Amino acid sequence: MRSAGLDLVKWTAMLTMVADHLRFLWADADGLFVLGRLAFPLFCLAIAVNVGRARAGALYTRGNLRYLGLMLVFAVLSEPAYRWLDVGSPTFSVMPTLVLGLLVAWGVHHPLRSARLLGFAGLLAGWLCSEQLMYGLPGVLLPGAWLMARKLGGAAWLLPCLLAMGGNLTNSWLLQHLLAPITLLTLLAAASAIPVGLLLLRHDDWRVPAVGRWGYLFYPVHLLVIKALV
Repeated sequence: MRSAGLDLVKWTAMLTMVADHLRFLWADADGLFVLGRLAFPLFCLAIAVNVGRARAGALYTRGNLRYLGLMLVFAVLSEPAYRWLDVGSPTFSVMPTLVLGLLVAWGVHHPLRSARLLGFAGLLAGWLCSEQLMYGLPGVLLPGAWLMARKLGGAAWLLPCLLAMGGNLTNSWLLQHLLAPITLLTLLAAASAIPVGLLLLRHDDWRVPAVGRWGYLFYPVHLLVIKALV
């Protein structure tokens, strides 16, 4: 079932992601980097909402298979575009992190042994490959943390906030300059993505264009467009 609030989350995630990547055109635009810190936590929220919609235990469905399949396909398709744009990046594109995050979210949501095993496999892969994954292990855990916080409420909301900030501290420069203004603004923006995402989800009465499966294609295409403009 379509949710205008979820579409609003996706649009905000995509637009802030594009803003972040415009730094390849304007390298000194630190404000775009800070704004871009909203994108990843919001994409993780979209995963959490999609996973949470399903009845607990209903893991092996055609919809879930299609969901995972599309993410895997576009993880592969996006990597050449990402490498072409960011030649010196030490990590994969964001897609492998989101794929592993989906597995962890399934493990959190579905009370099945096989789901727990999938979640553990995602967690283990995130731990072993943390240095190669954008946002590292915290990024892999973030969709599951969104699910837990939405279910438990209260102090549980600290978990996605901390993971959103921790994911950005996998950036070695930020980690080595914790008190630099850009680092503090980055962490503030990452943490603020959690209340921003919750606020956006509430606007189911807004008229928002739907983000369909074309959203998967948007990621590699926008990378190619930006590269063509560099």
